[in-house]
Amino acid sequence: MSNDGSISILHVVFLTMTFIGLKNHVTIIPSILETAGRDGWASVLLGELGTFLWVFLLLYVHNKSKQEPIKVWLKQRIGKVLTAIVIYGTTFYLLLIAAFTMRETLLWVSTTFLHNTPFIILLIIFVILVMFLAASGLQTIVIVNAFVLTGVVILGFFVAFVNLQVKDYGLLRPFFEHGFRPVLMGAIYPSSGFVELLMLLFIQHKIQKRIRWYHFGLMLVILTGLTIGPLVGAITEFGPSEAAKQRYPAYEEWGLATIGRFIEHVDFFSIYQWLTGTFLRVGFILYVCADLLNIYDDKKQVWSKLAPPFFFLCLSLTLLRENVFLLINGKYFLISTFLFFIILSLFLTFVALTSRKSSTKDKDKNDQKSGEEQSNQIKTTQ
Repeated sequence: MSNDGSISILHVVFLTMTFIGLKNHVTIIPSILETAGRDGWASVLLGELGTFLWVFLLLYVHNKSKQEPIKVWLKQRIGKVLTAIVIYGTTFYLLLIAAFTMRETLLWVSTTFLHNTPFIILLIIFVILVMFLAASGLQTIVIVNAFVLTGVVILGFFVAFVNLQVKDYGLLRPFFEHGFRPVLMGAIYPSSGFVELLMLLFIQHKIQKRIRWYHFGLMLVILTGLTIGPLVGAITEFGPSEAAKQRYPAYEEWGLATIGRFIEHVDFFSIYQWLTGTFLRVGFILYVCADLLNIYDDKKQVWSKLAPPFFFLCLSLTLLRENVFLLINGKYFLISTFLFFIILSLFLTFVALTSRKSSTKDKDKNDQKSGEEQSNQIKTTQ
């Protein structure tokens, strides 16, 4: 299939660093620390290995669909009704992921530096901003991402190197003091971020070249680094017990950053990192929803059909008490996200397998039919 995609593989790699990187760099760290403790780094590596094997399911679907839009490919193979169920169910869950990300970010904003600002005002402002980004199109998203990601990466290396003076890597030992079970249980949390790579299938028709296994491998290596970095940093700076008590260990690490004796309190840089990450993550997810609903070309429909449900989903999450939301977000929703993408990938793989068998049968029938027609023609001629 000749593909006139609008973004390159490099854009895709950068995009995954942002829309998955925010989740793996911030959201899942407390859950890993609580479950696996000082051995959390092993959980991340185990999750990476398992996800790398799972990636070949994505590659199979990617190759079988020949970079057609997934909604078109599904409609040709399972019909309009089943396709509509899959597409609308996926869209709803993606909206839920975006709403949880928005709620968590605004909770951090309101408790960190905007204590007296009404939550509804923050929500309206952020929803308008991310809707503008989603309605602008995929090329705008990747261009904005390329610019802001540069600053995010520089600041990430900055805080990592500056805090070397307070890190004690001896806190990572002893290894596996509680056995392998906590490591195995903790692997589901980084994996819940890694499996979001499936979203790339929803924009495969926008990518200039076919994604290869080593592209996915590169993305996984980068995402693993983005996860292990703040995780090991939190353990070596605060200790596993204290780090597990913190709500946002990646943010707390900024509080330790100092340059010499006179330069400190540089944690305001984390505001840029977190807000730009949320801006790109939520904007991209909303764009994927618009593409699945086939309304991405019409900005009015993007605003009228996506903004209201997204806003009210975010608003409904504010009704949850803070501790209840953090429990649901840090435990159950991460696990449900992992299960959702695994089940969806298995379903797409099943469709790809059955479509291959059915296409082979159709080809055999057509060959048999054409053979009969040729023999009839020969008899008629004789």
